[in-house]
Amino acid sequence: MSETPESRITEVNLNKEMRTSFLDYAMSVIVARALPDVRDGLKPVHRRILYAMNDLGMTSDKAYKKSARIVGEVIGKYHPHGDTAVYFTMVRMAQDFSYRNMLVDGHGNFGSVDGDMAAAMRYTEARMSKISMELLRDINKDTIDYVDNYDGSEREPNILPARFPNLLVNGSSGIAVGMATNIPTHHLGEVIDGVLALSHNPDIEIRELMEHIPGPDFPTAGMIMGRSGIRRAYETGRGSITLRARVEIETKNNGKETIVITELPYQVNKARLLERIAELAREKKIDGITSANDESDRTGMRMVIEVRRDVSASVIINNLYKMTALQTTFGINMLALVNNHPKVLNLKEILYHYLEHQKIVIRRRTEFELRKAEARAHILEGLRIALDNIDAVIKLIRASKTADIAKEGLMTQFSLSDKQAQAILDMRLQRLTGLERDKIEDEFNSLMALITDLKEILADDERILEVIREELTEIKEKYADKRRTEILAGDLVSLEDEDLIPEEEVAITLTNKGYIKRLPLSTYRSQRRGGRGVQGMSTHEDDFVEHLVATSTHDTLLFFTNTGKVYRAKGYEIPEYSRTAKGIPIINLLGIESQEKVNAVINLRDFTDDQYLFFTTKLGVVKRSTLTQFAKIRQSGLRAVELRENDELISVQMTDGSKKIIIGTKFGQSIYFEETDIRVMGRTAAGVRGIRLRDEDEVVGMEILEDDEKVLVVTEKGYGKQTLAENYPLRNRGGMGVKTINITEKNGNLVALKTVTGEEDLMLMTIGGVLIRFSVGDISQTGRSAMGVKLIRLDDEERVATVAKVPKEEEDEFVDDETEGNEVVETVENPETDNGETTEE
Repeated sequence: MSETPESRITEVNLNKEMRTSFLDYAMSVIVARALPDVRDGLKPVHRRILYAMNDLGMTSDKAYKKSARIVGEVIGKYHPHGDTAVYFTMVRMAQDFSYRNMLVDGHGNFGSVDGDMAAAMRYTEARMSKISMELLRDINKDTIDYVDNYDGSEREPNILPARFPNLLVNGSSGIAVGMATNIPTHHLGEVIDGVLALSHNPDIEIRELMEHIPGPDFPTAGMIMGRSGIRRAYETGRGSITLRARVEIETKNNGKETIVITELPYQVNKARLLERIAELAREKKIDGITSANDESDRTGMRMVIEVRRDVSASVIINNLYKMTALQTTFGINMLALVNNHPKVLNLKEILYHYLEHQKIVIRRRTEFELRKAEARAHILEGLRIALDNIDAVIKLIRASKTADIAKEGLMTQFSLSDKQAQAILDMRLQRLTGLERDKIEDEFNSLMALITDLKEILADDERILEVIREELTEIKEKYADKRRTEILAGDLVSLEDEDLIPEEEVAITLTNKGYIKRLPLSTYRSQRRGGRGVQGMSTHEDDFVEHLVATSTHDTLLFFTNTGKVYRAKGYEIPEYSRTAKGIPIINLLGIESQEKVNAVINLRDFTDDQYLFFTTKLGVVKRSTLTQFAKIRQSGLRAVELRENDELISVQMTDGSKKIIIGTKFGQSIYFEETDIRVMGRTAAGVRGIRLRDEDEVVGMEILEDDEKVLVVTEKGYGKQTLAENYPLRNRGGMGVKTINITEKNGNLVALKTVTGEEDLMLMTIGGVLIRFSVGDISQTGRSAMGVKLIRLDDEERVATVAKVPKEEEDEFVDDETEGNEVVETVENPETDNGETTEE
């Protein structure tokens, strides 16, 4: 019966077929393209390029040849992929800013650190570098296995002998399917020292290895900030290190400072970096830069940034680190193939697998040399027999009719092998001279000594290690240069000298969308209560100012987020902008996560044992912890409080441990209690109930209340009032509290609760960014149940966003363009309880 098209159709499960096909594809990418082998540190394309160059005789002592010829050889015989991909791979192997020890010696334009592309392959020339020949040394001595190429017409090496640990020396990066590798470059001599140390002590610990390999060494030099990231990467295979450019401040004769950059973090584009600096200066995100020029030449890199005379270069450098690639993070992921299986390796495991590979290479090379020596000795032994019996040999050969008969006679009469007999027949007459006979004898004796030595090497693993040590030491002495990247002690050591930063009172503003800036506190002019205010910050339509803190440039700022984490920054680290500028995103300044929102900002001078932080959450939970628990805050932040589900951190205050606390809620309730009602808890504790809330109510503020202070409350529609502390009964924490303001449709819900003495100024900022500053003394003092007075005139859709109390200006300028001196204060008391009393709950 003939076969029909229908009979050739096979039903398959599509889900199973897709799963199997994708897995095959993924493994092909992982094993055959994207990941390096732990033994030679090369991906297949790199290995094929070097093997093809070696096969073509393009060694370091030969003339350069066209890159197109190399690419053609590689894709034609071994790598059936795009010629451009192969060429760009070879280009990178020839770049001194990409490889720590270049594997290709390029002639022509192979790109630059400015991001310039290499010239086309028809223009450039290349050959193997001297050190790359060490990767292929002894490849013809049966040291490695060969496999068929893609069409079975050629043979290619499965691995290279790799006489130095290339995986760590030149690093590797690649993205496979579901995994990626990113291994930094290292110093050749240090890595070899690490291998030698492991060979002497197989039980060596990673911290001991780090005495020999202190960290990565990048071709572009730069600086590594701290050792903790390096240690984590070496111990686990994964980690992150912070790289910084080498920046110096040069002072000219006229006293003007100049910033000079001579080294860059690894993989940073110099031209793009200068463009970014110029952009920041143009947009006034970094104020004080007058020019940024590239003065690099063949002697080295040099970028010069000119700054204004009245600006501190140290502050500009700090901002450049935060907003440009002068400081970058290198994520280490030491993933490599071990027996064709991807595995994340720590430092010791990488060195171990390389050392095991070298043991195999040396053993196989020794076996090859032993076979070769024994074969030659076997021939020489036959020649010695022939020379000792030369007359009989000549007579036998002359009597033989054919060479085969002569060979058979020699084998029978003198007990020779076929190869020995053939060697005698091939021997030239000049070998019969006395001098030639001595040469044969000397060669035989030296071969026997070599055979003995080779057998001893194969019989003793320690001898194999000795050979490895000798050859690695030879490579180190021949190719190792000076370390380029400096490793600075301590993590993210600040390079700024605070003594160079002028101390001044400043205001820090932070918007709802996370834009932060610093500006002098004197920027704001005092106005009478009820004025229209001045424009304090430009914001987007859907953004508004949420936090305003009066502090000093030398104070420490703690930023507490809604998720219960805390971040740290110095006052001078906040970039300074004009009054109407929106600032920079806080995520560019702190390690804050995208889903986090800063809900509390406090400032302090020092961390001491007798100070505490008092926390309050939206659901009325409170907690007290010692300040010293927050002295060491990582760049990625620190957990400050453990929050319950659907809760957020609202307010944080610093206390001396014996204060009284008052909490205010959106619906106008408040509770007043002793701080000592709350025991001191650990940093990650969840806390206890501070106030019991009605449905839909939530906490809007928490303050420390002294006996001689007043409670100031402000509503969303711009009403506010002061109330004496004596009007608030002291209760135990956890109750419903008492009314602190009469909430109506006219004044709106409570947005802020502050404690004041009357000697402060008050800043009100609206959701539109309008700010007004006036004396707290201008606000009427009333009872708890009063509605309050109008503090700021608002349009129908405008609302008060945030309230901050700031030090009183020494000389007030009372300026109000529309109503100077004519403001009518509106005080509306509750008609039913005009005496200020209210029923407690």
